[in-house]
Amino acid sequence: MKIVIIGGTGLIGSKTAERLRKHGHDVIAASPNTGVNTITGEGIAEALKGAEVVIDLANSPSFEDKAVLEFFQVSGRNLLAAEKAAGIRHHVALSIIGTDQLPESGYLRAKVAQEKIIRDSGTPYTIVRSTQFFEFLGGIAQGGTVGDTARLSTGYLQPIASDDVADFVTDAALAAPVNGTIDISGPERARLCDFVARYLKAIGDTRTVIADPEARYFGTKLQDGSLVSDNDPRIGRVGFDQWFATTPRK
Repeated sequence: MKIVIIGGTGLIGSKTAERLRKHGHDVIAASPNTGVNTITGEGIAEALKGAEVVIDLANSPSFEDKAVLEFFQVSGRNLLAAEKAAGIRHHVALSIIGTDQLPESGYLRAKVAQEKIIRDSGTPYTIVRSTQFFEFLGGIAQGGTVGDTARLSTGYLQPIASDDVADFVTDAALAAPVNGTIDISGPERARLCDFVARYLKAIGDTRTVIADPEARYFGTKLQDGSLVSDNDPRIGRVGFDQWFATTPRK
């Protein structure tokens, strides 16, 4: 089966492509670098010829509110219009747990818009909503840092390894469309400030972490359950210790 991965050269895309190829599928890892651009429309129709499944892992190069919204709207509409013309049988998209709970976040508002375009497209679909990746812990720490102190939210986090995300996206692509969402999550839940403190200690970072319920998470205030799922999520295998031990440090 031919499967096209939009964003197929990124962190999740490259891992998903590897898994699908091991299953014997013909995988096109599409990105602007390979001549497929969902914003301009370049190369989409050619890439989709003969394909049955499209996995959309594209991400905006800018997280500024207006830019990210425009990216997901234009990219989604262009891609799904091309899929309709090509007769694609299943559209799989990776989204984020919390998209519909944090309207103050411009990025998550953009993901809500992307999900709506998918639902309204008429193409059979599966939206995989994921918790935050372990790989983002450093960025979360930096987002709350002033000087040698990181002031971080007490909302809960249940991060997931990118390998587990790729496994779940692969499973979704090879299954029938659910025409709805699937939640995926890591195996361990703790407060965001505690998870980040654990990460900083593991890398030998001496920043002091302050737990603050009012601290903003990339511009938005978190409730306890904003970034976790109790909607029967599929749980990954890789916990923090295993992820940390097997992930090269940059």
